[in-house]
Amino acid sequence: MSHSAQAVEQMPQVSHHKLQCIGCGANCAEASADFRCENCGDLFEAVYDWPEIEAETVQRFWLRRRTSLGPLDQSGVWRFRDFLPILQDLNHVITLREGNTPLYQMPGGAKSAGVETLLAKHQGMNPTGSFKDTGMTAAISVAKEKGFRWVACASTGNTSASMAAYAARAGMRSLVLIPEGKIAWGKLAQSLEYGAVTLQLRTDFDGCVNVLTELVHRYPIYLLNSMNPYRLEGQKTLAFELLEQLEWEAPDHIVVPGGNLANSSAIGKGMLELHRAGLIRRLPQIHVIQAEGANALVRTVRETGGKKLVPVKAETLATAIRIGNPASWKKAVRVVEATGGSVEQVTETEIAVAKAEIGEDGIGCEPASAATLAGLKKLVAQGLVRKNESVVLVLTGHVLKDPEYSLKFHQGELLKDTGDQAAMELHRRPPIVLDGTVDAVLPMLESAGKNE
Repeated sequence: MSHSAQAVEQMPQVSHHKLQCIGCGANCAEASADFRCENCGDLFEAVYDWPEIEAETVQRFWLRRRTSLGPLDQSGVWRFRDFLPILQDLNHVITLREGNTPLYQMPGGAKSAGVETLLAKHQGMNPTGSFKDTGMTAAISVAKEKGFRWVACASTGNTSASMAAYAARAGMRSLVLIPEGKIAWGKLAQSLEYGAVTLQLRTDFDGCVNVLTELVHRYPIYLLNSMNPYRLEGQKTLAFELLEQLEWEAPDHIVVPGGNLANSSAIGKGMLELHRAGLIRRLPQIHVIQAEGANALVRTVRETGGKKLVPVKAETLATAIRIGNPASWKKAVRVVEATGGSVEQVTETEIAVAKAEIGEDGIGCEPASAATLAGLKKLVAQGLVRKNESVVLVLTGHVLKDPEYSLKFHQGELLKDTGDQAAMELHRRPPIVLDGTVDAVLPMLESAGKNE
């Protein structure tokens, strides 16, 4: 039985998409190999002609799909396929049942940030452990439908892991370009496990992107970095799933880590589409948090009013956001402005402490994700987020993406010469070496009990 036949029922379909340049507004049915506008060089986004819809009917329809056993309905992306009509034939969908990620209460994080209630949407609970899966299922399905045999990406880790997994699932070959020595080993291991041809280049992430951009013009290989607008179409479904979990009441604030800036752009696009369609009454403010050493968007907004990118040489231990020349900066600026949000930067120590605090809520995340809690503290201190307002942090990656970071933190080896050791010491829990006897263990337990 086909994917489409397995759906619970069918809604009136949105017309097929077109690609529109975010710079000059030019429309096209098919983009160039690097997804850049031939007129002005800007990126494209997918746009649609929306039919009139009745919000409650759509919401009930999507909810009913959750009881279906069809593979499309069990995907947290394709369950909302009515709002991403990017394929001619749904039988080309490649899915690993991505999405469907939990929304956690964060009592410890709320207390640390100074807000009454804090939630975390944990995209690290996706099949390959990061939010990239929600975009990859969409983009690689388009690649499959177009008949490509090879797909490729430049990556700091999560994109490569996701692409390699979905390419393997699709029976396609994948090429990964990574900066030598600047990737977490847990992420690199995933790419190798899923069969990617992995090349470590003697350059940074932005240099890898430059090589890939030239390569796709010279070889029939499909680019799967976030310049690809179909990646964002998949990633925008986080907004749909989150709002469904909140019974269609938008939170006051959504806080997102910022690297290449596609995720914040995609979430914003999803929220704007839901608002235009009448599925939500108001827009949440979207805030983008970057590491101080990889703060291109922060500098762009503060120094040029968001008019011209200020690239930086990125340096941060939060490898997922170690990007100095973000491709989706214009889209991110638009989202921040459209939602009344803001941009902020945080130090390496602030990220490390926030990561430990998230762990103390029993959740765990990769370092880049923790930038959200660190940034929220600053937003509260500045009065941009009030104590009684509702806040959702977007955690983008699983804690085991970079276990070496956690080990170094708790053993006192992380930021040994540059970080605020006193701030980190409050949260360190190093392993304790004892003799293998009960008499050795009991005094330790008694001592720990006295400190509670």
